[in-house]
Amino acid sequence: MAKKVALLIVGGGPIGLACALAAQQQGLDYVVIEKGCLVNSLYRYPVNMTFFSTSERLEIGGIPFVSNNAKPTRPEALEYYRRVAVSKHVNIQLFEKAETIKPAQEGYTVITDKAVYEASNIVIATGFYDIPNLLRIPGEDLPKVTHYYKDPHFYATRKVIVVGANNSSVDAALETYRKGADVTMVIREGEIGKRVKYWVKPDIENRIKESSIKAYFHSSLVGIREQEADILTPEGIITIPNDFVIAATGYQPDFHFLENTGIQLSADGAREPVYNEDTMETNMPGIYLAGVVCGGMNTHVWFIENSREHADKIIRHIAAKTK
Repeated sequence: MAKKVALLIVGGGPIGLACALAAQQQGLDYVVIEKGCLVNSLYRYPVNMTFFSTSERLEIGGIPFVSNNAKPTRPEALEYYRRVAVSKHVNIQLFEKAETIKPAQEGYTVITDKAVYEASNIVIATGFYDIPNLLRIPGEDLPKVTHYYKDPHFYATRKVIVVGANNSSVDAALETYRKGADVTMVIREGEIGKRVKYWVKPDIENRIKESSIKAYFHSSLVGIREQEADILTPEGIITIPNDFVIAATGYQPDFHFLENTGIQLSADGAREPVYNEDTMETNMPGIYLAGVVCGGMNTHVWFIENSREHADKIIRHIAAKTK
């Protein structure tokens, strides 16, 4: 038998939790469905990651976030959001994946891998960290290749290729280098990314300049084998010894899930979902978007700090409808 709720929130990250807290304040009956652990995307971040945002910009529900430094670390963020969820008794179902959303007589039917729900309104706050942008080259499926860098110790003394030149790539290159890895960066552009954290950018540029970290600019990885890899450089293809590849090529939202739900996407390469900026409601009445999923392939547009306001917009609109 289907469980009936006024609001079902898909995604238990910071913005999904912000929507839940706003729903609580309005007295709305809600449930959060999260396919992994609490704030699953943050849990999968590199263990030593430091946020670009300061702690107060990561706060949700008006609950203070106190960290040891101005810019909090991944463990501090995990602890903060866990304490928020537990202390506010957020109604969240973890390790439950939303599979389909279909129109029903009164709202929508949401089928998960564990239950069926009838919801008058739905918020999709699924982020973009689940589907990596693939290189689509021979050898990408080898066990030595990862799109999710976690801990630098694993790569100690190994020959590591890091693909990319933005924050994730730079962090992986610097951290593995400092654990004794022989690091080579493969960078499609001609320089380190302009959005790299300002306190890290000089570090990576100096390590490259002194050749502690090798870097091939205007280049791309074109082939991977068990003990070596091929790099297409402006001078032609070179082959270097290699033990591991960290392909920090970015991620994308689950466009298949959005399209199957009936949400329209822009026809250009950004594939930005259609929604009302004032209410965050999509072309499907009663279905809302919140957080970084709103940007489509433009995953650098929305962050926790500038999408927290989505929660208030959405819940305000839903509450007005139910009065």
